[in-house]
Amino acid sequence: MLGMLQFGYNTGVINAPEGNIETFIKDVYRGRYNKDLPETTIRGMYSFAVSIFAVGGMLGGFSGGMIADRFGRKGGLLLNNFLGIGGACLMAFTKFFRSYEILFAGRFIIGVNCGLNTSLVPMYISEISPLNLRGGLGTVNQLAVTIGLLISQILGIKQILGTDDGWPVLLGLAVCPAILQLILLPVCPESPRYLLLNKQWEEEARKALRRLRASNQIEEDIEEMRAEERAERAEAAVSMLELMCSPTLRYPLMIGVVMQLSQQLSGINAVFYYSTDLFQRAGLPEDIAKFMTIGIGLIMFVMTIITIPLMDRMGRRSLHLYGLGGMFIFSIFITISFLAKEFFGFVQEMVDWMSYLSVVSVLGYVVFFAVGPGSIPWMITAELFSQGPRPAAMSIAVLVNWMSNFLVGIGFQTLSDTLENYTFLPFSILLAFFWIFTYQRVPETKNKTFEEISVEFRRGGRDSFRDTTPYGKKKKEIKDPALDGSEYCDCGNPSLWSHWLPVESII
Repeated sequence: MLGMLQFGYNTGVINAPEGNIETFIKDVYRGRYNKDLPETTIRGMYSFAVSIFAVGGMLGGFSGGMIADRFGRKGGLLLNNFLGIGGACLMAFTKFFRSYEILFAGRFIIGVNCGLNTSLVPMYISEISPLNLRGGLGTVNQLAVTIGLLISQILGIKQILGTDDGWPVLLGLAVCPAILQLILLPVCPESPRYLLLNKQWEEEARKALRRLRASNQIEEDIEEMRAEERAERAEAAVSMLELMCSPTLRYPLMIGVVMQLSQQLSGINAVFYYSTDLFQRAGLPEDIAKFMTIGIGLIMFVMTIITIPLMDRMGRRSLHLYGLGGMFIFSIFITISFLAKEFFGFVQEMVDWMSYLSVVSVLGYVVFFAVGPGSIPWMITAELFSQGPRPAAMSIAVLVNWMSNFLVGIGFQTLSDTLENYTFLPFSILLAFFWIFTYQRVPETKNKTFEEISVEFRRGGRDSFRDTTPYGKKKKEIKDPALDGSEYCDCGNPSLWSHWLPVESII
């Protein structure tokens, strides 16, 4: 989980020292060229320092599937820590070398590190988890992210490292989770699924399972993997292009991509990156605004702990719907609070009340993000695919996640300057769309094996997860060819089809 803690820390660490970094950029430029930068350019360069992290994340996320297949889930994570150490050291020495270019380079490299983490860690966790704990352990991913966020926000206050001298140390502390994981990860077993299905090393897979389950009763797990291998043998080496071309895999891929978009385009990173500025716009003094930013991290941490037991009880789809719906409501309240402050700014009591409403709305927005969109997109993308296409699917989904992360990071300041009090209105519209999509299209994966989920998609997509078709008529069951003597058709290249399809379903 330290990989996701690294991701959370570097997402939140750039928020509190915004003013210090802008002052540093201004001073370095003046020292080099003996003239001052315009304020808009300084803000643009700070936004670049924020968003270059996401550019690195795109590269790392896109490479995740290839790294996972070549070096293994554990091996890929081990190698990735060297990137984390290098990026953190560059950021730590930014001020020493009086170079904002080194800051940008460090943020980019640490972004690559975090991008790989967001691809490799959920994949590893989902593959080692017992079926009945997969949802809860997937949520612990998000718990690690929130711990990283909270630590970065606490260390970023002025009384600790949020100073002109302390902010390089604050950014450089990202070296700690990388070193710690480099020390601890070698004692963890490799993913048994990777060992058995990718490498065909059955004895090593059995050893890993015995360690993970603390038991010799592992035949059920082995048989589940073997069943997955038999059903998915035709997809043993699915490339990204084949994944996008496959009729049976395109639909779950679309769901995975939209789920990732629902996380990032919900606007949550606008809060993580710029919450201090948002609270100041709401009328709070700078010191209180920074403490309220710590409140965001604390709420995320508490709500993620609350969500862990709910994940395998209520299900992924239900929690995601609750989360998106709550975020939609509170995003409307944020807009209302900004508008009311403008129209009633001449009444001090109204300004104070609207500041309170704005803060409560932002905190409520974060609460509902932690309920669903914070953890479920990472988890469900890994669950929707079997062993063959999973690395390629995770690479595409994580690339989309980081691309949208980048757009929010680089564009929010411009969006805020253009729309002013209506800044959160586009996010409200997108949240409504994502809620409708989740309600209509996303299946429930709770307590289903990877193979069961995959078979349901092969048998007819989302309607196979329901008892009836959208029109209320009983759906036609498509029988498994292994159990029925019906006529079946080989539909072309087996790498593009995950199963023999019945003739009537093609027609």
